Amino acid sequence: MSTLDVTRAELALIVLYLNKAEARDKICRSIQYGSKFLSNGQPGTAQNVDKSTSLARKVFRLFKFVNDLHALVSPVPQGTSLPLVLLGKSKNALLSTFLFLDQIVWLGRSGIYKNKERAELIGRISLFCWMGSSVCSTLVELGELGRLSTSMKKLEKDLKNNDKYKNEEYCAKLQKSNERTLALVKAGMDIVVAVGLLQLAPKKVTPRVTGAFGFVSSLISCYQLLPSPPKSKTH
Repeated sequence: MSTLDVTRAELALIVLYLNKAEARDKICRSIQYGSKFLSNGQPGTAQNVDKSTSLARKVFRLFKFVNDLHALVSPVPQGTSLPLVLLGKSKNALLSTFLFLDQIVWLGRSGIYKNKERAELIGRISLFCWMGSSVCSTLVELGELGRLSTSMKKLEKDLKNNDKYKNEEYCAKLQKSNERTLALVKAGMDIVVAVGLLQLAPKKVTPRVTGAFGFVSSLISCYQLLPSPPKSKTH
């Protein structure tokens, strides 16, 4: 493969990535929380960037609540335990509610919805829904990691003296475990961000702490959305 072909392939992946509304939203989210970290809640350029980016992101999320509404009514994979099913459906319901209410918040901040006090109340309710969905995500990931760990240990026993890292099934489970671990870290960070935005512990979770956790969480989201590079063909 020539250098030009490699460059074209890499640019194609970047275009594919940036064409996703979700990816652009998460890039804006990293800017938003990075600005929050820099401003530490103090007036200035960084805080202005934080507020303007927060408002701009709401446009990317218009009608996004339909995605989780669809996931809520979709069948679950066979073999999933009832507690994990209930947690997963609760997460979908809470996240869908958050995204729906967030549109009313956008209408309020845009000046279309005139009742400012009600818009602020709806904003707080939506953030509590998001925090609840993050808690459910954390518990789901913990449960799924437990299931994966059990199946991987069983597979290790079956493989005995064979190199487990050469076994495709084991490698696939290991990759899935790494992905779920990353999702668990992100969900835990999002809980801290929600606590900060709701000012439930203002002395401990300051705007700078909220910004730092939100920024790292956003980078994780950006990484999770990266398209898989095309597999090279072996002859």
